[in-house]
Amino acid sequence: MLRVLFFAVIVVAVALAVWLPTTIDVRTDAQTQAEAFAPGPIQMPVVTQVPDFNEYTDIREKKEAFFGFLAPLVQAENARIRQERRKLAALSERWSEGAQLSPDETEWLDQLAARYRVKFDLAEDSEMFRVLFRRVDVVPETLVLVQAANESAWGTSRFALDALNFFGQWCFSEGCGLVPESRIEGASHEVRRFSSVNASVRSYLRNINTHPAYLQLRLLREQRRAAAAELRAVDLTAGLLSYSERGEEYIEELNSMIRVNRPIIVDVIETNQETDQNTGENTNQDSSPE
Repeated sequence: MLRVLFFAVIVVAVALAVWLPTTIDVRTDAQTQAEAFAPGPIQMPVVTQVPDFNEYTDIREKKEAFFGFLAPLVQAENARIRQERRKLAALSERWSEGAQLSPDETEWLDQLAARYRVKFDLAEDSEMFRVLFRRVDVVPETLVLVQAANESAWGTSRFALDALNFFGQWCFSEGCGLVPESRIEGASHEVRRFSSVNASVRSYLRNINTHPAYLQLRLLREQRRAAAAELRAVDLTAGLLSYSERGEEYIEELNSMIRVNRPIIVDVIETNQETDQNTGENTNQDSSPE
C-alpha cells in the first residue's frame, strides 16, 4: 500500500510538473523576458530511496514497477529541457532579427551555454545558437528507461541501490562514488554517487547532450528535427556506440530491449496520464514515449 501511494504521489507531481505551452507566440520584449525568466513550473519530489524490485516474482509486474518508478522523473527532466529549448528559440529569433537582448536575457544565455559546454558568443557570425539547439533537446523516454534498466539490472544493482546511479556514470575523484569490484589494477574511476535519483537522471541527460562521445546521437537527433520527424529511441541508439565497451553488441541489446519493452512503457505512461486526468490536472504532454 505504501508503494502504491508513493507511485501515486510521483504521478500527481508529474501532472503539475509537465504542463508547458507547446507553441511560441510573437511577444513584446517585456513579455519574452518575463516568460523566459519566470520560475520553472517543474517541481518533483526528491527521490532518495529505491524500491525493492526483487520482491516481484512476475516479470511483467517488475518491469511495470520499474518503469512506473522512473518514468515520471525522466518526463519531468525532459519537460525542463523543452522549456529551456523554447526560451532559447524565442531569444534566438529575436537575436536573428537584430533585436538587442536585455542584460537578464544575455545572462540567461551565458548560463545556458556554460551548462551545455558551449562557448558564449553573440557575434554576428556566432555558431552558438546552432550548437545549443543541437544540445538543448530531449532524449526519448523509452531510450532513457531502457538504458536505465540495462545499466542498473532493473534497479537491483549495487550502484542503483547504494549510489542511486541508474546509468553507470563514472567519476574520477577518490571517494566520489563506489569502486567497481571489477575495476582493473591502475584504474582510478569510481561509479558516481548521487544525492537523489532525480540527480542521476539529470546528469545522464546532460552527459548525453554534452559529451563528445555522443555527438553522433545528437547529430541523428538534429537530422530528425530538421526533417520534422518523430524522435524515436531506435533511431538514436546508434549514437550510443561509445557508451559501452561492448560496442555493437550493446546497441543490438538496447534495440532488442526497446522492441520488447516499449509496449509496457507505453502502457505505464498512458496509465499515468489517465491518473492525471482523474485528478483533474492538465498534463498537455508534447512527446510520445519514443
